[in-house]
Amino acid sequence: MLYPLKFHPILKEKIWGGTKLKTILNKPCVSGTTGESWEISTVPDNISRVSNGVHQGITLKELITKYKGDLVGKNVYPSFGDTFPLLIKYIDATQDLSVQLHPGDTLAKKRHNSFGKTEMWYVVQADPGTQLIVDFKKKTDKEAYQVYLENNKLVDLLNFETISKGDSYMIKAGTIHAIGKGALIAEIQQTSDITYRVYDWDRTDDDGNARALHTEQAIDALNFETNNNCKLSFEKNSNAVNEVASIPYFTTNFINVVSSFERNYEEIPSFIILMCVEGNGTLTFDGGTETITLGDTVLIPSVIEKIFLEEDSGGMKLLEVYIK
Repeated sequence: MLYPLKFHPILKEKIWGGTKLKTILNKPCVSGTTGESWEISTVPDNISRVSNGVHQGITLKELITKYKGDLVGKNVYPSFGDTFPLLIKYIDATQDLSVQLHPGDTLAKKRHNSFGKTEMWYVVQADPGTQLIVDFKKKTDKEAYQVYLENNKLVDLLNFETISKGDSYMIKAGTIHAIGKGALIAEIQQTSDITYRVYDWDRTDDDGNARALHTEQAIDALNFETNNNCKLSFEKNSNAVNEVASIPYFTTNFINVVSSFERNYEEIPSFIILMCVEGNGTLTFDGGTETITLGDTVLIPSVIEKIFLEEDSGGMKLLEVYIK
């Protein structure tokens, strides 16, 4: 009764959103300001529902409750119970996102009874000249940060990096950051929706209201010791498992399928997530076949020990995510 699961995207309208989720990733957006597609989520009030197979319409939370470790993994379920440990998204920024950061586990638990939020980005597409803000551009302490912030010169402290398709970044909890206009991002993160916004480009909504800032909360959450080491370096060999990042919260690999590739999961006691970031193809398992197209996200239950990936003409590139 368990098979590779797809879910209806949970679409989020944002002041900075655009149309790429629809035009590039084929999401069923109905406006021109859709900023996020939550692909897999058990965040309260944002629970994913299955879109394929016999479990169609069932929530991910219900499936975890029923199948437990068979779905999420024998090592994962005891730690997280019926909460899925990751939140998987695609993000389309037509305007710059706010300058922000996220609290770590200890502070998030104390203030919000939540997990912290460490996240990883993979650039699916970027317009020419698109930039990200990742960390401070020079050694900074709490006092210097507050002076720049109070004088509306925070931008002068920030590290800007020009990005292109295929770049990847690890944004640890406490790291100041922002996704820039023109970026289409695949995001893998802890299950948390807590953001401390510290600067929003003096932006207002249609009624002239500025969005709330969280400058006081952010002070204790900021990490001033990250040292501009957010960009990840990794191989992109064909028909191989190329590790992008491995941290306690998740492991992410890059798989470039050329023709076909068999993947064995017998030694990984976890669910597997596949995000298709380029091309399309098919996934065959002991029980059937599932199509995969650009923008698809597939959750492979832990009980499935082997899959066979085959690309259509032009290749297929996947992010593979699990918990060690």
